[in-house]
Amino acid sequence: MKLRLAVIELVVADLAASLTFYRLLGLDLPSPAEAGTQPHVQADVGGVQIAFDTEETIKSFHPEWTRPQKGQTQSAIAFQAGSPAEVDEAYRAVIDAGYEGELEPWDAPWGQRYAVVHDPDGNQVDLFAPLE
Repeated sequence: MKLRLAVIELVVADLAASLTFYRLLGLDLPSPAEAGTQPHVQADVGGVQIAFDTEETIKSFHPEWTRPQKGQTQSAIAFQAGSPAEVDEAYRAVIDAGYEGELEPWDAPWGQRYAVVHDPDGNQVDLFAPLE
């Protein structure tokens, strides 16, 4: 048996805020107005789907589900920028839009410009680009 990654799912408290955040990072997602009151939004991001489900959607089929404490994620989503300057630009855009930054852009010893922000639900989102 060979499985392939097909969907990355995020459970979100505020779907509109999450769509706005990830659109800011360049994902082609419906706007909050286009999504309306949908409990689930899914989009192709280069051969893999990213799905956003509200907490209520998850609880509809898994009533015992509880959200981990904010900021205590077991995984992260990483976005590659075209240049180190774009990492700085993306970080600043996220911070200027009122979202939380964890690590300001820095030159990592593994040869990348790196930064860490959090989406509206506290999920870690890494921003990186190879150093020139």
